[in-house]
Amino acid sequence: MLVLLPPSETKALGGSGAPLDLDLLSHPELTPVRGKLVDALVDLAADVPASLAVLGLSERQAGEVERNAELRRSPTLPALARYTGVLYDALALDSLTRTERSRAFARLSVASALFGVVGGGDPIPAYRLSGGSVLPSVGPLGGLWRPALEPVLAGADEFVVDLRSSPYTSLARIPGAAVVRVVTEDGKGRRNAVSHFNKAHKGRLAQVIVKSRSEPGDLKGLVRVAVRAGLRLEPTGPGTADLIV
Repeated sequence: MLVLLPPSETKALGGSGAPLDLDLLSHPELTPVRGKLVDALVDLAADVPASLAVLGLSERQAGEVERNAELRRSPTLPALARYTGVLYDALALDSLTRTERSRAFARLSVASALFGVVGGGDPIPAYRLSGGSVLPSVGPLGGLWRPALEPVLAGADEFVVDLRSSPYTSLARIPGAAVVRVVTEDGKGRRNAVSHFNKAHKGRLAQVIVKSRSEPGDLKGLVRVAVRAGLRLEPTGPGTADLIV
């Protein structure tokens, strides 16, 4: 199965891996676009004020621009260890057994404005680029990513679970993917989308998936795995489900 997680703006710093090698990343079909974006981001970093404006950063966040400048030289970490924040805290990669960690690297991937999508174990550096960013030399990222990324994801010959957030779903559509919505339910059965803790619950679902010895091959299988772990996941259509919290 392929579970697509949203990325995070915040990244763990440092790493022990060799510098970025695009040829080592999953989905080599995306290498030309990745290279173009890495070059664009490094070039932009030479102009700190412009970088801050394009990336929506304050002067206190100038360190993010420095990291972009060092993209090709800085050390790498596995993607699931690089991204931080509430979703990745809930996934709790460091708490997983060796076997579960291997499953995480095999089953989980992360949407990325810079790399399109990376496997959980792909070695990547710290960087700053959001799905809604518009790089001066490239333009809106959707126009660049959709022609390259959509065929890759649509051609996946495995069960795809889409947990991406809206800035990243706009970079590529995935026909046939199972989409999970995080909701609350009131006393009358009415459901409302969760915003603040949305990512934390997606992280818990991702952890359940990698802790499961059985690998779901369809939405029914995913529901069984989630319910067995104590989550309330209910199908709402042929390719949609609500995670009720």
